Formats: sequence, C-alpha cells, structure tokens
Amino acid sequence: MDTQNRIRNITVVGGGSAGWMAAAALATYLGKGASIRLVESEEIGIVGVGEASVPHIKMFNGQWLGIDEAEFVKRTQGTIKLGIEFNNWSRIGDSYIHGFGAIGRSLGPLPFHQFWLKLHQSGRAGPIGDYSPQTVMAPQGKFAPGDRNAAPGSPLADIAYAYHFDATLYARYLRELAEQRGVRRIEGKIVGVQQRAGDGFIESVTLENGESVGGDLFIDCSGFRGLLIEQTLKTGYEDWSHWLPCDRAMAVPSEGVDPITPYTRSTALAAGWQWRIPLQHRVGNGYVYSSRHISDDEAAATLLANLDGKALAEPRSLRFTTGMRKKFWNKNVVALGLASGFLEPLESTSIYLAQSGITRLLALFPQRDFSPLLIERFNRESAFEYERIRDFLILHYNATERDDTPFWDTCRTMPIPDSLRETVELFRADGRYFRNGEDFFALPSWVQVMLGQRIVPQGYHPIVDEMPEDRLVEVVEDLRANLKQAVATMPTHQEWINRYWKAPAP
Repeated sequence: MDTQNRIRNITVVGGGSAGWMAAAALATYLGKGASIRLVESEEIGIVGVGEASVPHIKMFNGQWLGIDEAEFVKRTQGTIKLGIEFNNWSRIGDSYIHGFGAIGRSLGPLPFHQFWLKLHQSGRAGPIGDYSPQTVMAPQGKFAPGDRNAAPGSPLADIAYAYHFDATLYARYLRELAEQRGVRRIEGKIVGVQQRAGDGFIESVTLENGESVGGDLFIDCSGFRGLLIEQTLKTGYEDWSHWLPCDRAMAVPSEGVDPITPYTRSTALAAGWQWRIPLQHRVGNGYVYSSRHISDDEAAATLLANLDGKALAEPRSLRFTTGMRKKFWNKNVVALGLASGFLEPLESTSIYLAQSGITRLLALFPQRDFSPLLIERFNRESAFEYERIRDFLILHYNATERDDTPFWDTCRTMPIPDSLRETVELFRADGRYFRNGEDFFALPSWVQVMLGQRIVPQGYHPIVDEMPEDRLVEVVEDLRANLKQAVATMPTHQEWINRYWKAPAP
C-alpha cells in the first residue's frame, strides 16, 4: 500500500454525541496512524434532546468501542428500552407497542405472523403483542436479558433491547474515552473556512482567536447548519416536509417517576405527537408538531399539561426541516448527525444514523486521493438508509383513520412515496413483507406497526393451510403460554436497575 497516500490528519467539526462518537471510533480503529482533532465551542449549544435509541447501540458501544454496559448505563443515567408504545395513532383510544426483536418463531419458510393471521382471523389467537417477549415484558414493567439456557430458536434466547439515556452525559463520556485514545480537543468558534484552489476541497478552518486547523479529511458534526457540507460546499438538501409535516419540537424535562417504565411512549395529539422517555434521574418529554396547525405557545402549554411530574425547566423550542443532504460525503467532507439530515425522533433513529454513518465511513475509509467510487458507494448506501427509514415514519402518519383535526386529515389523505404504497398494498393483500436490501427496520417492525395502525391483511400465505389447524393452534398457544410464564418470573425493570445499574445521585 502507498503509505504516502494515507490520511494522516482528521478534523471533526462540532462535538455533541455525533462528534464524540466519530472521534472515539476513529481513534479506536486508526490508532496512531492518524492525528484526530475535534473543534467545538462552549458558546454553541448542542441539541441534546435525543435520549432514546435502538438495539444497534449495544453493538456500537460494546463491540466497536469496548464500552462496559453497566458503566455506560450508570454514567448516562440510563434505563432500558424494549420498544415504543404508540397511543391514539390510528384512532383515539388505540394503543400498541412496537417492540424490538422477533415475533414468535418462524415455522418452515414462513414467518410466524402468517400462521398467526389465519388463527386471528378465525378468533383463535390473541393480539400479535402476546407473541413477542418485548411486547409482553414492557407493559408489565419487566426486564431480563436473554436466557442462555433457552432452547435453540426460542424468542427468550436473545432479548433485543436498547436504552434511554442523557445524550449530554453520553457525549461527555465519549469525550473522555476519545481523549484517552489520543483525540485532541480544540476549544474555539470557527469563523472561516479555507478551500483548496482548483478542486474546492476543504484545506483548513480558522478559529476566532486566529488559529488555523487543517486536515486531510473533515467530519462535519456542526448540527443543522452544516458549516462545511452546506454553508461552504453548497451540497443541497432534499426536503421531505410534504411527507413528514412536523417541523418543530418543544422539549422539557420533568421529575422522575417510579417505577421507571422500560419503553418510550409516543402519544398522538391534535397537531403531532408527544414523547415520554424515562431516565433514572428525570423524564424527558417533548411535543413534535406542525407549526401550520398549532402555535408555539399552544404547543408549550399542551406539553406542560401532559407531564407525569413537575417540569424542571422552561420548554425549549427546536425548528427543523425533515430530509437529507443531496450528498453525505462531498469532496473531503463527511457529514454526520444533524449535519447530514434530519428524520424526526418518532422511531429513535437519530443516534443510530450517526453510528451507521461512522461504521460506513470506516468500511469505506479513503486514501488522500479520495476515490470517487468510495464516495459514490457511501452516498448511495446512506441515501437508501434515509429513504427507507423515511418511509417507515410516513407509515405512522398516513395509516390513520383520524380526521378529527386538520393535521390528521392532511396526514390521512396525503400522497405517499410509491415505495411505501407498494409495501402497504402487499401486506394488506395477504400479510406479506419483503425486506428491501439492508433496510434498517426488518419484518417484525413493519408487521407490528402496520397491524397496530389497522392495516389488516385480507388473507394469508397459502402455504399456511398445509399445517393442520389443531397443530397450529397448539404451537401458537404453547408459545403464548411459555412467554407469559417466563415473563412472570422476571424481575421488574426497576429492580434490575437498582440491583445492577443504579447511577450515583446527580
């Protein structure tokens, strides 16, 4: 390999979770082969409202960064997340849980839900949530990791879960880790960006004190403003607000409530939805809404009126436009976090998308000649991931019967992407779903949300009829009974936290 062509200097612009995740991962895998610097200013605040995650974070923290799970949970005031409870989305009064992990157990070539459909249509099976560990555990407030002694193929063998945590504390923890691994933090506000003559590559950034910080590769984690990727390189932005109409959020912390529930709650309101994320020391709350359908003052008042406990601060406003950059990697700049795009926090994908971008960058890490093939592959895979998550989010809004407010009537009747329409029509016919490439949300997620939003298949796969119905009833009932019994013996989530992961008092 041509060592003269290696990337030697990497500059991360912006801190927060995305910046420090990138710095820590780059330091871990590039070792002393590259100098890594992170420029951030104490004057520029971070968004810091993303406090829920998806199970991918366990692999990123544990396998990629070598972080001890118990230490991470304690340091970030963390709790367990088994899924998301959705209230009032299809109809007022409806409730379902989108849980992590598998539904039931596949029987031959078909997924479990196909067999469940036949029995449910004839009144011989319970709700789909009765057949997934997470959706049985969550409403009972139970938690235990997977049972290593469970039978092969058992849904109890590996319990998928994620975390709720304080994003600011996570960034602080990652900073310590990154600095221990050789990352140099530079305090300062960037006031200028220098581009190379001829090709426009970023050469350096200039700080308020006059210091110049150069680099071969720049990671833009500067948030919505996209200091390098957009303000300097004019990359362009693909606006999806015609499909995802919410454009603002109001966020406020409130006092902690016992017992701590092991799931996120999403409650549909008149002009959007409210999140509830329980941490050990407080509860995170927010109202994601459309400014065309409710004022900021009304949104703040609605949020404050729907808290479990006393508010610990004044509501903080956040404005955004859902969408993505037209390129995630442009010249020698890779955008991560909010600088790369924004998909609202409905399914807690923000931190995942930053981590996915980091792992993709490491897999496609360039030389100083910046192969266009690597850049093209990075951009194509990143765009695919954003577009598929976009479709999954649109599904929640569009698959509704609500017409009680102008907001929901708009969502119910709006045109949707062809890719989503095909997915819904295929499922509505006979319950089939086919994962599209490396689509982040797999079959269990699509099935749970489509059923939860009252997209009811008219039939089921014809192979299902080849199994005798009495045998099918026996298999399905055994699964439900075994899950019920296993969950009954589990400790509560609160007991698990107190026993193993209790954080020191803040």
